[in-house]
Amino acid sequence: MDRRRQIEQLNQMLLAEMPACRPWAAEFQAREGARRLLRALMNIRPPLPLDPDFLRLQDALLSAEREERGVVDAAALPEAPGHPGIALWQGDITRLRADAVVNAANSTLLGCFHPCHGCIDNAIHSAAGLQLRDACARLMEVQGHPEPTGTAKLTGGCNLPARHVLHTVGPIISGPLTNADRAALASCYTACLSLAAEHGLHSVAFCCISTGEFRFPRGEAAGIAVDTVTRFLSRPTSIRKVIFNVFQDADAALYRALLGEP
Repeated sequence: MDRRRQIEQLNQMLLAEMPACRPWAAEFQAREGARRLLRALMNIRPPLPLDPDFLRLQDALLSAEREERGVVDAAALPEAPGHPGIALWQGDITRLRADAVVNAANSTLLGCFHPCHGCIDNAIHSAAGLQLRDACARLMEVQGHPEPTGTAKLTGGCNLPARHVLHTVGPIISGPLTNADRAALASCYTACLSLAAEHGLHSVAFCCISTGEFRFPRGEAAGIAVDTVTRFLSRPTSIRKVIFNVFQDADAALYRALLGEP
């Protein structure tokens, strides 16, 4: 089946589940195209039973797109000078092959429901496929309450190159930064690394937790991230490499300065 037909069929299957979206979807597709509509429909679809036929088509599409974007092997990334076990990489986190990538989640842990939003939560769920929302929904059903700030959960990576996703909720900044905010952000990094080590993982790639929609100042966040990870790696652990994944040039500059990279 060619790519265009694959996408059309996936859209039809999602709209059959969500018929109320049909008028909006027609307008969206005319404006944004069929592939963007598919991402949007996947974003807004609530956790529902997953159709095996849909998953076969979805997985084939996402696997092909993953290979087209190109997979980056975290193990091959060079360590920062004077920082054993730490690497910096600028790019799309959904391309990284690591034992785990970290998702900056919200407290529902179900991913971003805003169609085609630019947050990391949306990007990771969109590239992983609907199985990731389903896995998170099952975790949250067992837990029975929103995910607290500064903790972590582990799921499979689904269609990502990464084997797992670590989901953590960072602090939301609505006023002056407090020591409690700083401690909560540090706890996100520690909780992710501790959970990864409990599962014997060797490589973890962090996004810039809380610095986007949650408005944590980027400079302080980077300093907390580097300090917390460095201290964690100074004691015995299964983790051999931590990657600070940045997307924006401003974040790359902050981390290069902290890690002493040119």
